[in-house]
Amino acid sequence: MVIRVHPRVTRRHPEVAEADAEQAFVGTLRKVLREDADPRQWVGVGLDGRGRLLEYVAIETGPDEWLIFHAMSATKKVLHEVGLRR
Repeated sequence: MVIRVHPRVTRRHPEVAEADAEQAFVGTLRKVLREDADPRQWVGVGLDGRGRLLEYVAIETGPDEWLIFHAMSATKKVLHEVGLRR
């Protein structure tokens, strides 16, 4: 699997390194497809290498290739969206 992280992620959230976003993607606890997005976007929540709960939004750019264009500490909104919070 190839995972790329858009440079915008670390510019907007300097506390999240590329490796953190990649690890959260690999360590996904739950993800859901955003039905109304084009291209198809997956929003997910996972643990990074330091045990932090991060949210991410990614698109599939090819067979088993992903681009993460958003990653940060998980918010209540995203936890609710993926079904990890009421």
